[in-house]
Amino acid sequence: MNVRRLIPTAALAGSVTLGLVALSACSPSDAADGGGGAGGKGDGRLAVIASFYPMQYLAEEIGGTHVDVSTLTRPGVEPHDLELGTRQAAQLGEADYILYLKGLQPAVDEAIAAAGVKNTVDAATLTELEKHGSEVGHSHGDEHAEDGHAEEEHAGEGEAGTDPHIWLDPVKYAEVAKGVGASLEKADPDNAKAYRKNTTALVERLTTLDTEFEKGLADTSTKTFITTHSAFGYLAERYGLKQESISGLSPESEPSPARIKELRSIATRDKVGTVFFETLVSDKTAKTVAADSGLKTDVLDPIEGITKKSEGADYVEVMESNLAALEKALGAK
Repeated sequence: MNVRRLIPTAALAGSVTLGLVALSACSPSDAADGGGGAGGKGDGRLAVIASFYPMQYLAEEIGGTHVDVSTLTRPGVEPHDLELGTRQAAQLGEADYILYLKGLQPAVDEAIAAAGVKNTVDAATLTELEKHGSEVGHSHGDEHAEDGHAEEEHAGEGEAGTDPHIWLDPVKYAEVAKGVGASLEKADPDNAKAYRKNTTALVERLTTLDTEFEKGLADTSTKTFITTHSAFGYLAERYGLKQESISGLSPESEPSPARIKELRSIATRDKVGTVFFETLVSDKTAKTVAADSGLKTDVLDPIEGITKKSEGADYVEVMESNLAALEKALGAK
């Protein structure tokens, strides 16, 4: 993650007179207005704060009419770069329930830990996280040892790390959904039956999505795709594909000249025709790589946030668009 943009923990505990980053919620209620339920409007709904869109989607789908969901990451904001102001950090303590994904947004992790809300759920604990890198096979030995820049040059690019992008695998996302449903039942037992019903419906929808991906990607001309950063490791592993990223797990890592050269060779060897870019990150590098290799470009959305352009579409609809893009790029038969 781009730690240079994150505010230190001490800043979160500072005076509210220091101001805040102007971020607004993208949900039925705004976190700045105090949310709902016991933590806000007093209308009986559970006041839920979600860290970013994939968590917001789960909370809204499973919580239904019994929750009032606010999110810390507004539409169009790259969640890795999210900074919290002191007011937002303080409002976390007013929530009845917090849903987040530890490891994706360090500033959020710190603020949530400080908030001390009883019903705080880390989605990363509801499934098994794995390590994914850009699968590039770089040499990290003596090649750059003399100038001491080896670690800096390859950081975030070729080295595997714990991958937080679990929501891009419908099967893992369904596992998380079940855990969220169970935790909402515990936090609000009076509405447990509704949460259980909504969880079942969502899991069925995700199971159908998994089947669509499995069938759509079963027979393709190539199994390799190139994308901006390593967000699609779980998806690739689930459906027998190979992800090659321009950068690493961080969407803003800059690729080395050696990596660019390697991607040219991979594209030729594996008959790759498309370089995918994202919705919330600059497409400049992806388009440069594509133009340099004579490849096309297309969007593969990591669904880390809903942009203004995609508002009105939900997680499943964006995933179906991703499937269509992959089928086209990989030559599905």
